[in-house]
Amino acid sequence: QVQLVESGGGLVQAGGSLRLSCAASGRMFASYAMGWFRQAPGKEREFVAHCNWSGGRTDYADSVKGRFTMSRDNDKNMVYLQMNNLRPGNTAVYYCAAEERWTMDYWDHSKYAYWGQGTQVTVSS
Repeated sequence: QVQLVESGGGLVQAGGSLRLSCAASGRMFASYAMGWFRQAPGKEREFVAHCNWSGGRTDYADSVKGRFTMSRDNDKNMVYLQMNNLRPGNTAVYYCAAEERWTMDYWDHSKYAYWGQGTQVTVSS
C-alpha cells in the first residue's frame, strides 16, 4: 500500500507563496495519477490539482489556475504544489492523493485510493 506524507504547509500572508511537498513511501510508478485536494473546516474536500505521471499532464481547478503549479520528481518519489498569490480563502488542510488507475474524474476525491495526512495552510490577511 502506498503511503503519502505531505509537508511544507504553514502560515503565509496574502499574496505570498508556499510550496507543498508530498513524499511517497516507495517507488511511484508512472501509471499513478496524483492529486492535490484541500478541505476547510465545515467544507467538503475540494479538488485543487492533478498530474498524470506517465503523460505529464496537469489539471487545475479554475479557482487556482494560473496561481498554483503541480510538478513531480519521479526519481525522488516526490510531488509538489507551488502556490503563488495565496488568498485567505485558500486556507485549508491540503492533502496529497494517489490512484493507480486512470480516471477522467480526477477531480473526484472518491476516485483516489491513497491519501496523506494533510498539511495545514493558513493565509492571513
